[in-house]
Amino acid sequence: MTTEVLEKTVATMNKPEAKSVPITVAYGDGIGPEIMKATLSVLKKAGASLEIEEIEIGEKVYQKGHLSGIETYAWDSLRKTRVFLKAPITTPQGGGFKSLNVTIRKMLGLYANVRPCISYHPFVSTKHPKMDVTIIRENEEDLYAGIEHQQTDEVFQCLKLISKPGTEKIVWYAFEYAKAYNRKKVTCFTKDNIMKMTDGIFHKIFDEVGAEYPEIAKEHMIVDIGAARLADTPEIFDVIVMPNLYGDILSDVAAQITGSVGLAGSANIGDSFAMFEAIHGSAPLIAGKGIANPSGLLLGAVQMLVHIGQNDIAEKIQNAWLKTLEDGIHTEDIFKEGISKSKVGTNEFTDAVIERLGQMPRMFRPADYSMSVGDFNIKVTPTKPAIKELIGVDVFLHHTDRNPESLAQLIKDLDVSGLTLTMITNRGTKVWPDGFPETFCTDHWRCRFKNDMKNGVSYQAVIDLLQRIQHRKLNVIKTENLYLMDGQQVFTAGQGQ
Repeated sequence: MTTEVLEKTVATMNKPEAKSVPITVAYGDGIGPEIMKATLSVLKKAGASLEIEEIEIGEKVYQKGHLSGIETYAWDSLRKTRVFLKAPITTPQGGGFKSLNVTIRKMLGLYANVRPCISYHPFVSTKHPKMDVTIIRENEEDLYAGIEHQQTDEVFQCLKLISKPGTEKIVWYAFEYAKAYNRKKVTCFTKDNIMKMTDGIFHKIFDEVGAEYPEIAKEHMIVDIGAARLADTPEIFDVIVMPNLYGDILSDVAAQITGSVGLAGSANIGDSFAMFEAIHGSAPLIAGKGIANPSGLLLGAVQMLVHIGQNDIAEKIQNAWLKTLEDGIHTEDIFKEGISKSKVGTNEFTDAVIERLGQMPRMFRPADYSMSVGDFNIKVTPTKPAIKELIGVDVFLHHTDRNPESLAQLIKDLDVSGLTLTMITNRGTKVWPDGFPETFCTDHWRCRFKNDMKNGVSYQAVIDLLQRIQHRKLNVIKTENLYLMDGQQVFTAGQGQ
């Protein structure tokens, strides 16, 4: 035994017993109960100091008529313990049922989703043996606001919402995470060449916050080429921060190319609450067969232990798990002839990890959570109210005549207090004036009325305009006011304008 290992062992032996930390546990659906039982067995044998409160969520609760999949008493437990270890659940299809994960993340302010994606080559087959990427995904905003409408017979809408405070929080978190875990680079993925305002503000804040960390390399990539490079050469990345949708998709891609989605754990972190889980689903087709791999949930629990300050227990468990992989004891999902030595079920794999508690891996780098992570320095800049000036309005119409010229003839003479029809778009593309006859049009039209004079317009002028449109018996879907803020235009042009 080396002096370093001996000193660490003695320090651990002399460490006073940790105070029990209350946590809420949900066994979930499908394979959830099996892998949660396995995970809790390992935590108990490793010496984790926990006071467990159990709640029921998911399929059975949905079936009782709770559309969010969770009851009041369960919320009370979460608000008391502030730490949630959750097995996967099944969300029924249709019927207005809402994603419980999204509900919990948004209700408890869990703005940061943290997914380490690591290659365990050669014991888990992968084309990327040097991969070690942590994806940090914004967790509350973007298209996951869940604001959707059917607006016409042919067109549906989902609103993409990106806020400055929400973006600041996740970007600060990404850099603070990189600093705490000695990561060398943070990369940001957006699509701000197209979504210049929503993804644009995400990129802008990334650049501003990154400047506060001169010791950390930083880069921005358009998400499509970034995704391609992540899939092809993931070893060039270290920490990646993204808006919600891109992060959801690419964290699963990243986990899969390490060798298995089933090995990935996930943390959801907020200012006062945290939730830990596997990233995979409830896998009902293999439920009850005793073959599920508990690794994803177990590694999520390791993240939980670090979060609550039981770093030494987290190390002990992860090192035992690594040693189990090295010894070739594998569940069916990662078993491979010539590499694996023994194909085992859920319980046998769990027992193997428990047997190796206190042992260190030989080929993998041992887990080390001895760093003092502490509280991350997350900053939200107070927003100074801008001077807003109304200069126009976009009026969205449901109109079944697909000829933009005929629609323009119906409304271009409706001038009100300087509001003049300046453009009509269909699915964002300018079709009047000077549109192309080749442009395909649906029954969904945006009609832009602007006051191009120096002074703004009144809200009453907009109301008067809508009344005149109604008198023409046209179907108004919605409106969006057009503003200058501190003298700057804060709306985009149409495609082709």
